Amino acid sequence: MVNHGCEPHSQWWKLRLFTRLKKELPGWLVERLEVSQPVILLLDEKIKALTVQLQAEAPTNVPRGMGALTTVVIGREIADWHRFKNRRQIASYTGMCPGEYSSGGSRVQGSVTKHGNPRLRSNLVELAWRLVRFQPTYPPVTKWKKVLTKGAQATGAARKKAIVAVARQLAVDLWRLHTGRMTAQQLGLSVPERSVQGEQ
Repeated sequence: MVNHGCEPHSQWWKLRLFTRLKKELPGWLVERLEVSQPVILLLDEKIKALTVQLQAEAPTNVPRGMGALTTVVIGREIADWHRFKNRRQIASYTGMCPGEYSSGGSRVQGSVTKHGNPRLRSNLVELAWRLVRFQPTYPPVTKWKKVLTKGAQATGAARKKAIVAVARQLAVDLWRLHTGRMTAQQLGLSVPERSVQGEQ
């Protein structure tokens, strides 16, 4: 639609919207869309069903802002939190550790390596942004508050660097949480009351 000068529509494949579009779009374009519409519609339904299934498998005692789906996805990407022996290993697995350039006596840290699991990295960054809103007293968020809060006078590069730092620390803290080294409260993460009651 975009390539042919027509206004794009979000989720155009849904029956009600697609029925309306068939009256507005040129016939030749509708013919092409009708080829992929039922396939996308079926895929969309399967994704929704799998999403519900994944959310149902999430634990009930997750900290505020950590959605059920994100919790399960991160857990499955990690597979076994106990396979990491220290915080450096889990941080390295995320690919969010800064690279290092050394020459003689000089030592310069560069951008993040992006080695490791890209799906885990993207989910951690997304989760870190949610914690800025839902967990404002979480220590890593507090540390970068002046850069990350809404209306902050900061460049895009500075915000990106800050949120990656929060996400990297979050990965370490989730490792501490899931291996029993620390509780959510000790990490500075608040848990909804209903979750706490569910644990008792």
